[in-house]
Amino acid sequence: MAVTKVYIVYYSLYGHVDTMAREVLRGASAVEGVEATLWRVPEMLSDLILQKLKAPSKPNDVPDIRPEQLVEADGLIFGFPSRFGMMPSQLKAFFDATTGLWASQALAGKPAGIFWSTGFYGGGQELSALTTITQLAHHGMLFVPLGYTFGRGMFEMDEVKGGSPYGAGTFAGDGSRQPTELELQQAFFQGKYLAEVTKKLKG
Repeated sequence: MAVTKVYIVYYSLYGHVDTMAREVLRGASAVEGVEATLWRVPEMLSDLILQKLKAPSKPNDVPDIRPEQLVEADGLIFGFPSRFGMMPSQLKAFFDATTGLWASQALAGKPAGIFWSTGFYGGGQELSALTTITQLAHHGMLFVPLGYTFGRGMFEMDEVKGGSPYGAGTFAGDGSRQPTELELQQAFFQGKYLAEVTKKLKG
């Protein structure tokens, strides 16, 4: 049986998206025949700026990815923190560097999902997702939204929960809030769901 490759490609400044990405990885890896891998979008900020921002060190177990490596994946999930209601410049610069892949439509037909972190409700939980879909559309990728497949977890009203039908999400608040168990369950579910869809399409 041919292995189905799913790449989780993400940028994380304070670690919230990194935590979510690892649950997405666990979910995707739970699907038989799927090989899931974590990849980090290259940092653009200098060490001095990162120090002033009090950003923690990047985990050393996740390699940086080059745009051309996206072609190797059968399915992709992109994760990012929202910046002023949109994807951060690090991820946008990465997508900007995929012009060659766009010209040859090398990513067309590949299923892709997204997940994210915002500071609060008005910080771009849905706008960040909507503006990211444009990147996938121009490449001809097949956007795989979470929809309401997460079931009752989508209708949780008794606790704060990020995410939407577009994908899994978390709230960072002032930076001290970490992803909750329910948000992590949603991230796990999304990884599994995207992997299952990718495997079926490769089929």
